[in-house]
Amino acid sequence: MTTDFTAVTDEAIQIRHYLHQHPEVSDQEVATSAYLRDRLRTLGYRIITPAKLKTGVVAELGHGHPVVALRSDIDALPIHEATGLAYASVNPGVMHACGHDFHMASLLGAAQALKDADFAGTIRLIFQPAEETHVGAQEVMESGGAEGIDAIIGFHNKPDLAAGEVGILEGGLMAAVDQFKVILHGKGTHAAKPELGRDPIVALTSLVNSLQTIVSRNVDPQAVVVLSVTHISGGNTWNVIPETASFEGTVRSFSTAGRKLAKQRFMEVVKAGAATFDVTPEIEWIKGPDVVNNDDQLTPLVAETTAKFARVVRPVPSTTGEDFAYFSQRIPSVFAFVGSHGTSDWHHPDLKLDDQALTTGIKFFYYNALNLLAKLR
Repeated sequence: MTTDFTAVTDEAIQIRHYLHQHPEVSDQEVATSAYLRDRLRTLGYRIITPAKLKTGVVAELGHGHPVVALRSDIDALPIHEATGLAYASVNPGVMHACGHDFHMASLLGAAQALKDADFAGTIRLIFQPAEETHVGAQEVMESGGAEGIDAIIGFHNKPDLAAGEVGILEGGLMAAVDQFKVILHGKGTHAAKPELGRDPIVALTSLVNSLQTIVSRNVDPQAVVVLSVTHISGGNTWNVIPETASFEGTVRSFSTAGRKLAKQRFMEVVKAGAATFDVTPEIEWIKGPDVVNNDDQLTPLVAETTAKFARVVRPVPSTTGEDFAYFSQRIPSVFAFVGSHGTSDWHHPDLKLDDQALTTGIKFFYYNALNLLAKLR
């Protein structure tokens, strides 16, 4: 049976507009999950969402092995939308500013096309919660939603790629993510009497500068490590040196060695710098997703299939993170970038995506699912 992708895309556009209008933040995607379940039941899919998974949907079509999983994230961001679109968010302060509505609509479109396809094996759809907080993929795995999978594929829309383009890269596609929070405990005093206190503000400003030398002086220039301090806080008035000051930020890396070195030097620099200014550091290091690592054997298969309906490009690895890494570190997988021809980058309140790019997202899931099922038998 020939699939009418024009009709499938037209319906996917309407689905995307609805989902864009009704965003929900991480682990609170209750209405989104209900909507997805209803659509999938109507299409004839078995809903197998584990009871432990509070939000998100897992569904299957077919029977037996191989089992090929198709994954979409479903959560939105706590951002006030500024697109002016007719289908802009009706939930104040919440927006699909990363395009997860695009991902869901693509996977639902593929689900519609796949229900009439002839294949042997099982297609499992994973509509995963809480990607933005980097815990959703782990929640799916720990609930049993990924048991028995032989291969898994997914994608993220890429606003700077044109509609009809797909970025596929073997090995590391997206960076490992770590987060840090530091509180410097000093001694408050009158601003006119600094000698009576221990100033955490001076220590903080010195440390922010010193930490930048980790990348410039400790990391191999050929390696990719990014360290960004993104938030600083201290004091609440003009004439008082405060008791504490704090800062937080993130480290991104593509190798185990680089990740380990960055953490080690961070701890050393903060502790030594704090000692210099006689303040006490309280350090919290939060390990995030690993590198999204594409499987050496599956990636050429996906690239070959994708080249039949899209222009395959070799993307620059992204220093952004993705918790699809939790799957890719445990299951043979491929993650791609699908061009969405956006007006701005991810997480921007004015991000608008090209609806016509949904055709490529739908075909990415559809054709690669069928090809992988055939190849893995």
